[in-house]
Amino acid sequence: MGEKPRVLFVCIHNAGRSQMAAGYASALSGGAIEVRSGGSEPGNEINPVAIAAMAEDGIDISQGVPQLMTTEAVRDSDVVITMGCGDVCPIFPGKRYEDWELTDPSGLPIDQVRPIRDEIKTRVHALLAELLPA
Repeated sequence: MGEKPRVLFVCIHNAGRSQMAAGYASALSGGAIEVRSGGSEPGNEINPVAIAAMAEDGIDISQGVPQLMTTEAVRDSDVVITMGCGDVCPIFPGKRYEDWELTDPSGLPIDQVRPIRDEIKTRVHALLAELLPA
C-alpha cells in the first residue's frame, strides 16, 4: 500500500451500500484514505432512503453520483470491498479483496435501512483500524 491507502467500495447499483460505506470511510478517516465507489450496473441516483439514513448519523451522501466500477479503479485500489457483486469484480494479484454480505437497501423503508447502515459503519470502523496506524 502506498502512503495513503486507496479503498474501493463496490455494489451493484452504486446507489446504497457502497455510497454509505464510502461516506463513512471518508468521514471517519478524516481524509487519511482515498475513497472510491462504483457499481457493476450503476443506478440513476443515490437511494433517497440511504441518504436520509446517513443524514441521521451526520453524514451527507446526497451529492454522490452512481458510477461504473472500472477495471482501472480496481487496479489502482489497495483494498476492494464488494457488496453483492463480487463475481463481476476483476481480480488483480496483490490486492486485498473482501466481500461484505449486506442486504440491498433498495426499496426498503428507513427502519430496515438503519440496521444496514449501522453494520456498514461497524465494518468501516474495523477496516480503518486495520489500515491506519494508531
